[in-house]
Amino acid sequence: MTGSEWFGSAPGGLNRYFTDLYTALAARADLTVDAAAFGTAPAGARSWGPTGGSTLHRARTAYADGPAGKAVLDRHFALYGPPARRGAALVVHFHGPWAAESRMAGEGAAATRAKYLLERVRALRADRFVVLSGHFRDLLVADYRVRPEKISVIPPGVDLAHFRPAPASDEPVVLCVRRLEHRMGIDVLLRGWPAVLAAHPGARLVIVGTGTAESALRARAEALGASVRFAGRVSDAELTGLYGEAALTVVPSVALEGFGLIALESLAAGRAPVVTDCGGLPDSVRELDDSLIVAAGDAEALSARLVAALDGKLPDAQRCRAHAETFSWTAAADRHVALYRELAG
Repeated sequence: MTGSEWFGSAPGGLNRYFTDLYTALAARADLTVDAAAFGTAPAGARSWGPTGGSTLHRARTAYADGPAGKAVLDRHFALYGPPARRGAALVVHFHGPWAAESRMAGEGAAATRAKYLLERVRALRADRFVVLSGHFRDLLVADYRVRPEKISVIPPGVDLAHFRPAPASDEPVVLCVRRLEHRMGIDVLLRGWPAVLAAHPGARLVIVGTGTAESALRARAEALGASVRFAGRVSDAELTGLYGEAALTVVPSVALEGFGLIALESLAAGRAPVVTDCGGLPDSVRELDDSLIVAAGDAEALSARLVAALDGKLPDAQRCRAHAETFSWTAAADRHVALYRELAG
């Protein structure tokens, strides 16, 4: 397995997924797993070095690392990792369109075109692609011209041991844990927040994360006063505490959402997430309560659902936890092992 960074060194959905999948696979006795990424590696895994440094140096370092004797190379980020060894199967986890995400973050046409071509070239020899949702399967087919039969949809897991339900909170706190990027829809959430305050004057919105849109979002939130707090980057322990203080969470993405691991973490912590109908996000809650899904980019619909949630129209902690338990890393690891065995012959 090759990733980008280990989650303990750099937050983010891809890094969380890569680290947790490695942990689940390494715990099995029926296969040998070697995994590498930048940052501090968990026990049994390897590091290519610190998370800093130039992109070119990091790419060269990762490209030169070719563990011998492995039947399958499972690559989780296009830029990093060695080429597939002759005779080994190549699995490419498609966590999202790197080029399109960069374009939405404001990068120029030349840079985003180069990233798209790199994604295509690095996946040329792929025997199978893995995506987390049907939405990203369709995107791979339409935008990357991948044949549907080469794509496996494997839903992610959630760390059920780490995220546990806390006693229900009586505080009208809404928690939003997102990278502060334009495609995450936090500007839509802030536009709708005055309507939430009109119905619940004591409501508070806590926004966790950092990103390129942070300055613009902070400026937009100034008029909302103390009802909105930007918590910045927090540790896992601090995040667990914030879940306990919240009545619910919100994931207001407007573009390029493959699944939304944060929604599963919220459910495991016993807090219902209000999500948009963006990408694979609805897959996290549809079987629990489809009223938790609102139209992406619709500030009025989002605020109305948050008001209803603070009025008490939410699945309780027990139901949320039970739903999260259907997304175990054990089940996800089983499906990966079956795929690896199929490809290894």
